[in-house]
Amino acid sequence: MPILASKKPLVSVKNLKKYFPVRSGFFARVSSWVKAVDDVSFDIYPGETFALVGESGCGKTTVGRTLLRLIEPSSGSIVFDGKELLKVKMKELQAMRPQMQIIFQDPYNSLNPRMTIGYIVGEALKVHGIVKTPAELEQRISQLFELVGLSPSYRTRYPHEFSGGQRQRIGIARALALNPKFIVCDEAVSALDVSIQAQIINLLNDIQDEYGLSYLFISHDLNVVQYIADRVAVMYLGKIVEVATTATLFKSPKHPYTQALITANPIPDPTTNYEITVLEGDVPSPLNPPLGCHFHTRCPQVKEICKKLPALSTKIDENQVVWCHLYGEQL
Repeated sequence: MPILASKKPLVSVKNLKKYFPVRSGFFARVSSWVKAVDDVSFDIYPGETFALVGESGCGKTTVGRTLLRLIEPSSGSIVFDGKELLKVKMKELQAMRPQMQIIFQDPYNSLNPRMTIGYIVGEALKVHGIVKTPAELEQRISQLFELVGLSPSYRTRYPHEFSGGQRQRIGIARALALNPKFIVCDEAVSALDVSIQAQIINLLNDIQDEYGLSYLFISHDLNVVQYIADRVAVMYLGKIVEVATTATLFKSPKHPYTQALITANPIPDPTTNYEITVLEGDVPSPLNPPLGCHFHTRCPQVKEICKKLPALSTKIDENQVVWCHLYGEQL
């Protein structure tokens, strides 16, 4: 799917920042800030799967939770379906919650062990007044279980009675209960076996086709992303360094960090010949990120300008944008 400039995005993020305070001393004063998300912008279109990839600790999960205001951002703009989320009051935000849901990474800790899975899936239906009678509630829970491939007869069981893949299906049913438009999939398959991953990914694709959902798919697994995503944004140390359609990104990555990620990804064909980009050094601390381009301390193609000025976005074509001095020097 190309970058649809003429189509109105469902989610539009502009200059999003989230800094966490680090406190020290007897009075717990703020001594520094962890720059978890640092000036991030992107759009997600209706019916699109937009993937966010990068190393652990780069800020992917913080972005996802900030979009839903599970974490309050430090600054920026988040427009969902034409409304600025950071300006709405809590009562209005609660009324919008059914349209925005999340599937958590850990299928074991994201479900309350004291509740039956029927209660877990049906709780939001009662809270938001979607169903009016107990019979209607039971019918809706049964429909959701069947939708995600679980038997409605399981509704009286508890989470510990299910496997990881089944628990994630329960999490998906809970996310679908309120008929959302947008779902954040936060490493939704990373804790599962490979064979179960394929089942869950196919389920997400089928549900998206049926209901026209938009996904923010957060992952560090490029093989999964290549299969499920329409477009991909690559993050490094709190910043997005490249956005492209999936086909374009994997065929012709532009940013040196993206190239390193893709060449480091195992591929099943041992006869494939490609040049591997090896990164040296460790990821800098978000407490004290480097000046200029954050990646310059590890970049194999670093130039002097990279150490002084942050890179601005350069549009390669309709399908690809990169933040790198190699493609657009600033004077």
